[in-house]
Amino acid sequence: MDDLKEQVELLESNANLANTIDDVQRAIDMLVAARAKISRDPQLAPMTLAKLQSPFKDVMKKAHENLGPANKALNKYGKALDKKFKDKPLPTAENDALSSHPSLINRAIAMHLLREGQFNVAATFIEEARQHPPHPEPTAGTPNPYLSESWEKDIANGTFNSTKLQEQFAEMYNILHELRTNRNLSPAIEWARTRTEVLEARGSNLEFELCRLQFICLFVGQDMEGFPTSDNPTDGPLRAWAYARSEFGPFQKRYAREVQSMMGAMAFAPNIADSPYRRHFYNDSAWEEVASSFTKEFCSLLGLSSDSPLYIATTAGAIALPTLLKLQNIMKEKRTEWTTQNELPVEIPLPPSYHFHSIFVCPVSKEQSTDENPPMMMPCGHVIAQESLEKISKGTRFKCPYCPNESHSRDAKKVYL
Repeated sequence: MDDLKEQVELLESNANLANTIDDVQRAIDMLVAARAKISRDPQLAPMTLAKLQSPFKDVMKKAHENLGPANKALNKYGKALDKKFKDKPLPTAENDALSSHPSLINRAIAMHLLREGQFNVAATFIEEARQHPPHPEPTAGTPNPYLSESWEKDIANGTFNSTKLQEQFAEMYNILHELRTNRNLSPAIEWARTRTEVLEARGSNLEFELCRLQFICLFVGQDMEGFPTSDNPTDGPLRAWAYARSEFGPFQKRYAREVQSMMGAMAFAPNIADSPYRRHFYNDSAWEEVASSFTKEFCSLLGLSSDSPLYIATTAGAIALPTLLKLQNIMKEKRTEWTTQNELPVEIPLPPSYHFHSIFVCPVSKEQSTDENPPMMMPCGHVIAQESLEKISKGTRFKCPYCPNESHSRDAKKVYL
């Protein structure tokens, strides 16, 4: 990717389009002036065109000269793209499960647009989806498209409440704008305080993180809206102390150590940069961290993930696509088929942030567990898949394959990962 980055930088440096646009505009102005002059006195047309020829040619020549480096850089960038991303055929649609549920695709796109704040685009997309509902196409090995749940067709039926979602995400973006742009914590703190019980039930630290950052802002000399206060260096710590006494009371039980740490910083107020508390007061990523925490909690209370599922699915698909293409070619050459749809036949190396749940592979059958074949824990503590348990037990007492203990299949408990 370094080659592509280098070509992009070269393209940006050589694309002198502003001068080219100015040259084209001068040429247009010349033509407009000449047309106006000729319209006033048609007899001056030969003389006007003769005088226009030389300067017009010079302006267009200069415009082409300015476009030359940009065209050259664009050609190099195109060659670099072709070299990096070679033309390969896309996988066939033999196992296309989404073609049976096109309404789900429309719903995912609409949700993505709302989450990204593209409210006008989302409204237009939802309206067009209602006017032209998609027709499901049955695909072998996929669920029956005509037995889908009601929520899968909520856009076509007009039951998708986009207005409410738009209002909720508009509130989220307003608070994020105050956090990231204006360094104003007040709207986020107010939002968290109105939902204290729900956030505490989830084990969330959001409210304390916001108040702690507000304490730090006051300590370094900013007011509640993020604006600088007086030039007196002692005013900041005093204002932070007063804020801590009035606001940190509810946090004493759960965050006693963190509150004590904040209070300990008061002793180093004249030289906080060289104190043990420097990491709290000179954290460049603090604002982005609280913004991410707020986004995560806001979406969680709506029953949504912090990242767009459409973005996650597209990114994961782009990562997996080369491996699946290679697998498809190998299966064609060996004339074999992919015999299961419950798991991938090869390992796909996804980033750690894309690992959403644990995966259990039965040590006996070497198969990955599914909803129909869940992991089962025997009284001895060893875990195997349900199908392996049934084969070993055969309805009677059996010996664990990994220790001498004996048990009955009815004593095994289902494990939730």
